[in-house]
Order: sequence, then C-alpha cells, then structure tokens
Amino acid sequence: MNDKKIIGIDLGATNIRGGLVNGTKLLNINSRRINSAGPVEDILNDVFGIIDDLIDNDVAAIGIGVPSVVDVEQGIVYDVQYIPSWKEVHLKKIIEDKYRLPVLVNNDANCFAVGEYYFGKGAGNANMIGLTIGTGLGAGVIINQHLFAGPNCGAGEFGMVEYLDHCYEYYASGQFFQNVYNTDGQEVFEKAKAGNEQAQQWYAEMGTHLGNAIKTIMYTYDASLIIFGGSVRFAYPFFRETMWQRINTFAFKKSIEKLHIEISELENSGILGAAGLYYDFIK
Repeated sequence: MNDKKIIGIDLGATNIRGGLVNGTKLLNINSRRINSAGPVEDILNDVFGIIDDLIDNDVAAIGIGVPSVVDVEQGIVYDVQYIPSWKEVHLKKIIEDKYRLPVLVNNDANCFAVGEYYFGKGAGNANMIGLTIGTGLGAGVIINQHLFAGPNCGAGEFGMVEYLDHCYEYYASGQFFQNVYNTDGQEVFEKAKAGNEQAQQWYAEMGTHLGNAIKTIMYTYDASLIIFGGSVRFAYPFFRETMWQRINTFAFKKSIEKLHIEISELENSGILGAAGLYYDFIK
C-alpha cells in the first residue's frame, strides 16, 4: 500500500457510493440514489457526480466495483444486475477519457475480497476467499497475495456450481428461505433472533448446504481463510454448527484444521475494495 489517494466507487442497484482512500484511511464518503431504470447516460452522470465531489490533484486512480460480469482488461461491464440499460458499458474508457486517470473495474464480490485483504480480517493472509452471502452467493479469490479474477471475471462463482436440483446459490444463500419455504429471509432472521425454533431450524438446514459449498471451495482452492460478507453473515450463530458438521467431513483433515472462517466487520467494504483494486494492480 502507498499514500496516494484513490477514489473507490461502489455501484449498487439503488445507490452509488464513493470515497477517497489514502493508505488505510477512508477520508470521505459520498452517496446518491440512482434511477436504476434510467438510461445509460443518466447513471453515468451519477458516477461522474460522485467522482467530481471527491477528486483533487493528488488522486492517482479510480477503482469501481459493479454487480456484473466484467472484462477486467478492457473495463467493460456487461448486464449489470438491476440496471437494465447497462448491457455493455465501456466504463474504463469512458472514465479514463474524462478524468485522465487510470481506472480499474471489477465485480463487487471481488472488491469485497480485496477490501478484506487490504483493510479487514484478511490482512496478511496470502490465500483467502471473500464469500458474500446475501440474496446470492458470490466470492472473490486471493491467491499468493493477489486477486485472481480470471480473464472473464468469473473465478469464484461457486454459487453457480450445480448442486442437487439447482445450484449452490439456490440453497446456500438468503434465497434459500424463499426458494424452499416461500418465506422472506429477513422475516426468518427476526423470528430466529426471537427464539422461534422453526426459523432456527431453517437456518440450520441452510447451514448444511453452505457447508457443502465450502467443501467445494476447499477442494478447489485449499484456502486457509474464508471471510463471510453479505447480510446473511449476521445470522452466523444460527447456522454455524450444521455448516461445520459438513465441513468436518472434508477428506483432507489437516486442511480443515488450518481453515479459519471469519465474519466481516469491515464498514464500507465496497468502497475500500474498489480502491484496493489499485493496490492489487500495482503489486
């Protein structure tokens, strides 16, 4: 890491958030709502507005995290979730042409992993997975102190791996409650906190599926650390036991003895991770 200022942008479905990162410090945060149903240009103008509020002569680069598939080399984003007009946006070129600064664009799950590696519980861990468990199941992969996204930004899409009659995301994320029990996940969480045994049992069932997903991750990447992000992480006490029961059936016992699972406590991980793309790039 260095002391250069980096702008980090976190583009979401309803809001765009940005901050100015200097070393390990987040100096400023701006946000604005976007019209996700609007045309490409309107949302680009929202991005420009955030950058304009943050930029100064000491800014060295701009990093952007988006909920979509990304051509990382060209900085082209495809089919951004919940923003229908963003089918193919050459985001890197557009912003570099406007601000004359290096621009790095990546998937939001990859940004989460980068954020944890540089600013959170992943600091100093050369091989780790950032696993986002919310309405979906996404991941970012750090190998030998470097983000591994793959040429199509598709590395770590464990949620899409076929599992039972669907895929892991169907059973091992917040979707589970709606998909299997036709019940809102937030409602289940509130009931579980209040001591409702059925809600807690549903979390235990989800934990079994998540444990199987983590076994697949371990057979693939042999990570020493997995950090949970996303809204479902707050329910960890309700699915921890059954999840570990499945993980402990992993064939290579020594690997599991060395595996640590942590719950993210990093605030503004999307902004920090987007800025951290620059640190990963210059490394």
